[in-house]
Amino acid sequence: MNSRMSNQDIMTRLKVFVGVCLALTLMGIVFVVLYSIIFVTQPLNAISPVDQKFFELIIPIATFLTGTLSGIMLGSTPKEQTETEPEYHPPQENQDTEPCANPDCPRR
Repeated sequence: MNSRMSNQDIMTRLKVFVGVCLALTLMGIVFVVLYSIIFVTQPLNAISPVDQKFFELIIPIATFLTGTLSGIMLGSTPKEQTETEPEYHPPQENQDTEPCANPDCPRR
């Protein structure tokens, strides 16, 4: 049994690992933002300055992670994987060299 993985298997596992890490990070950001909005006491008519700076920092990070995650999940396969070479089948040694007279002959 061959235990080595092909390049496509390695790339697939790498994409899954990176995708899971980015998704967990994005979920953590969303959880922290929701927690800070819902459970932390805020001033009556405005948002606190610290939270405002926090949101200014988090929004571009979450946008970047969302774009990166979608790019990884929608990314195409490398060019060398899409261009497959036709398989070479050497001629059989025991075949007759004479062509068949039958039009349905498989050796035609």
